[in-house]
Amino acid sequence: MLDLKKQTAQQVAMEAFFFGYQAFTAKADEMLERRGLSRVHQRIVFFIARYPGLSVKELLSLLGVSKQALNTPLRQLMEMHLVDSVAPASDKRKRLLELTIDGARFEQTLRREQVKLLQRAFAEAGESAVNGWLAVNQALAGKPSED
Repeated sequence: MLDLKKQTAQQVAMEAFFFGYQAFTAKADEMLERRGLSRVHQRIVFFIARYPGLSVKELLSLLGVSKQALNTPLRQLMEMHLVDSVAPASDKRKRLLELTIDGARFEQTLRREQVKLLQRAFAEAGESAVNGWLAVNQALAGKPSED
């Protein structure tokens, strides 16, 4: 166990996190950049894929951003025909977000690359390390661990 009271242990933990995150995002960043997009666009399509029929308000809550911060990237995704905003039959005033066919393909391509990396790392680390990794990330996010 790292003793985070020691500066060198702090640096080791943070360096591992920084380089791990850099490796996790590198391929997706390249793919996004080729389309003129960024990580915020990836987060948007990820959560719309994860929760189809998500409202803009729910997306704002998940991302923890303001309407103003979400407006431009969401509009760009809509203009690129990757995301649609539809009104449910039950309430025409509400707008729900869904991925288009191209948007779903794009999200799957981004996710596939990151899943490959996770699969390799999880296979190398073993089950107890993976469970610890999940617990640490859930704790960092302020969420209870899911058992």
